[in-house]
Amino acid sequence: MAENSRQALEFDLDQDHIVIQRRYEALGAVNDLLIAVWFLIGSFFFLTEALVVDGTWLFILGSGQLLIKPIIKLMSLVHVRRVYKSTCNKQME
Repeated sequence: MAENSRQALEFDLDQDHIVIQRRYEALGAVNDLLIAVWFLIGSFFFLTEALVVDGTWLFILGSGQLLIKPIIKLMSLVHVRRVYKSTCNKQME
């Protein structure tokens, strides 16, 4: 009996989980794209002596943005966990 209720709960959560996962994946993809842009532009800036300082700041920006990647993943896991708990509580009522 417990196995059947667990399967039903997982089925009900699947659609919400997919929506949540896609949103966070899109956010992660935008973050990755921006990181690539900062490092690419920073690399070109290093080709000109006058732009080396600006290139360094772009590298620092990109490196700082690398910290956002695990934060996005953790936010996704927390969000799914909250939806799971909410769904579980509603089904128990």
